[in-house]
Amino acid sequence: MSGWGYALTTVSMVLFWGLIIFGVIALIRYLGRADRSVTDGSSAEPIAEQVLGQRFARGEIDEQDYRQRLDTLRGRAPADREAVSLPDRIAEQR
Repeated sequence: MSGWGYALTTVSMVLFWGLIIFGVIALIRYLGRADRSVTDGSSAEPIAEQVLGQRFARGEIDEQDYRQRLDTLRGRAPADREAVSLPDRIAEQR
């Protein structure tokens, strides 16, 4: 076998083992990510409190609205709740 034959064999073997190692690492990372999302119970969709917090942070709602809606989501009655229901308040804002 000539020098090129040995070089081609060496390069082929390095590429072969590189692909095998890359495949194993990719499989481990994929399976690890799938297991973690199932055990954490996390979902791709944000929960209602997160959406409410994001709206407050962007300034779409004021602090009073934020606290009232947060209390509503958590099932508590806020101390300074008005007689107007939340859907009626939203309609008034529009």
